[in-house]
Amino acid sequence: MSPHPQPELRNHTLMVTVSSNDGRPVLDRRAYESLAKTFHQAADNEEVRVVVLRGLSGCFCLGGDFSEFLDATKHQKLIAAVTDLFRTLATFPKPILACVDGDAVGVGCTILFHCDMVIASDQSTFRVPFVDFGLVPDAATSILAPQKLGYAGAFRFFCLGDTLRAEDARALGLVAEIVPGGTVEDAALGRARQLVKKPVAALLQTRGLLKGNTSALCDRIDQEISLFQQALQDDTTLRRLQRIARLVA
Repeated sequence: MSPHPQPELRNHTLMVTVSSNDGRPVLDRRAYESLAKTFHQAADNEEVRVVVLRGLSGCFCLGGDFSEFLDATKHQKLIAAVTDLFRTLATFPKPILACVDGDAVGVGCTILFHCDMVIASDQSTFRVPFVDFGLVPDAATSILAPQKLGYAGAFRFFCLGDTLRAEDARALGLVAEIVPGGTVEDAALGRARQLVKKPVAALLQTRGLLKGNTSALCDRIDQEISLFQQALQDDTTLRRLQRIARLVA
């Protein structure tokens, strides 16, 4: 695998690739740390007005690194890195757009709930199989998903583990726009160009008003992470994760 692209600033828009540092379409501890650092820096950089998240070619993100779930010696640092990233996303003061082309699974999907707009190709799919793995949702999606999808939509998506096609995701409200494959990044950059032309203070203040108080999101992130960590200590959950890890290896 080749290393993933570094963050790239284009006309006040920061392009950030969601992948491991060695170029896999998953998030491991180092990737969480790298993403959190990038967002911390972007929050303080006046040249950055919009962030666009993108995946690798043909795949947005397949979720977390199973090998780290199964290694108890890595849990403490992993949990710290995950918590830092999720809290950073929840409190990030600037618009975040996502361009999704391909599969968005697990955390590769839940981070999309922190985006102000998700633009997807017509070949994209969305799935959050946490319950199937014996785990709970993350990234405060136990709050954000019912808000965005409605309770019934969120229950079906998370508890049944249904895979959403792009059209289904748009109908529920997760996806804002669908474009043909191969054009999704250009479409996201087009929306970003519209945003960077807006008066900065008015844009950020309006977004902040729409987002409201984020302290409840941070509290829920901590609660979800605690339950997630407890699940990783359960023998039945670990056996289930080991079976799945062998299937995807």
